[in-house]
Amino acid sequence: MGEAVQRRFVGLTAAVAALAMTATLAGCGGDGGPGDVTLKLVAADYGTSPENSSEKYWSGVAAGFEKEHPGIKVDVTVLHWKDVDREVAAMVKAGNAPDVAQIGAYADYAKAGKLYTADEMLAIRTTANFLPRLADAGKIDGTLYGLPFVASTRLLFYNKELFDEAGLGAPETWDDIRSDAAALKAEGVDYPFALPLGEEEAQAETLMWLLSGGGGYTDDVGAYDLDSAQNIATFRWLRDNLVGEGLTGPVEPSKLDRAKAFEAFADGEVGMLNGHPTLMDKAEAKGIKVGMVPLPGFDGPTKGSMGVADWMMGFKENGHRQETGKFLDYAYSDENVLEFAESYDLLPVTGSASAAMETDKKHKKLRPFLAALPNSTLIPYSKTSWATVSDGIKKKIGSAVAPGSNPESILGELATEASQAEAAE
Repeated sequence: MGEAVQRRFVGLTAAVAALAMTATLAGCGGDGGPGDVTLKLVAADYGTSPENSSEKYWSGVAAGFEKEHPGIKVDVTVLHWKDVDREVAAMVKAGNAPDVAQIGAYADYAKAGKLYTADEMLAIRTTANFLPRLADAGKIDGTLYGLPFVASTRLLFYNKELFDEAGLGAPETWDDIRSDAAALKAEGVDYPFALPLGEEEAQAETLMWLLSGGGGYTDDVGAYDLDSAQNIATFRWLRDNLVGEGLTGPVEPSKLDRAKAFEAFADGEVGMLNGHPTLMDKAEAKGIKVGMVPLPGFDGPTKGSMGVADWMMGFKENGHRQETGKFLDYAYSDENVLEFAESYDLLPVTGSASAAMETDKKHKKLRPFLAALPNSTLIPYSKTSWATVSDGIKKKIGSAVAPGSNPESILGELATEASQAEAAE
């Protein structure tokens, strides 16, 4: 989705050492049949503190699975979202791939022949239960490799109290955002519009703005189109109307990570930002009255939303196909899927769990996000070049909104890199 939040850091050295130990301890079994094996699971952390770390969730899932499958152990490693993709890549390169990884990208591993297909691992009922839009995003040439793990859509969040104090209504257009932000600045709001284009999740914030400007990462036939006229116009508008006018707060967008922007919103320091469900309860728990509207566009609310998914995958390296499949079937039970989604205010990826959440009154606040998911535009996850392109966007896109910058040049550079990465697929 990738969806990144702070947690205590688990270092690469410890993770690689744990993998080496796993390789030593792993017994027979694999494709030939179940045996005494240890599955290595590496997952991203969605928690905001040690108290709600995803490590607790995965340890619970592992314990429940081990109880039902005495011959299989699960070794859990949970890493910060900033690090998990890079560290899994290092593990794979070193020949110490995990059996199961829950990370932000799958396509490059699938193309390299390192992943099992869904049909090789999962029960038919598990595969058939994935939401179609998400399952399609997990396929390469019609074959499902990336198993959607959790999803979210985005809306514009605003602080109702700050808006009321400034006499403002909910924004519907970019002009509304600009004028509202100016009014909030005049009222002394620290971040009239928080624009997190730091490396944590710049690729998602960028896509939200590109969509609201009538563009996107790809054209109608699926080829990269980062430097389209619409995308260039969007970043010129951001540079001139928000950043250049001092309406994005004390931290320049290229250095503002999403987690920090969300913290500032929960602390009452932000007037507006693009948010996902996780922020809702966090802000309301601190007494913030949250307003939510579809992403404003150039001349009205954006039609559709950005959708984000994070991915689960099974690596072939250790030969634990059957054991990995059993674990994933267990992990995708409604009970487990709903527990994780509810813990972090995210959206489930299966039809049965989504239906259960939609009819449950306690999740009424999530219904706008659930409703947006079927028609959302997802990041181009199935492109094996996406990991490279995403990394370039994270590192460079923030500079495209700096005062005096040349968005056309920066987007052109990113477009060239994307074309080269795609040609190398």
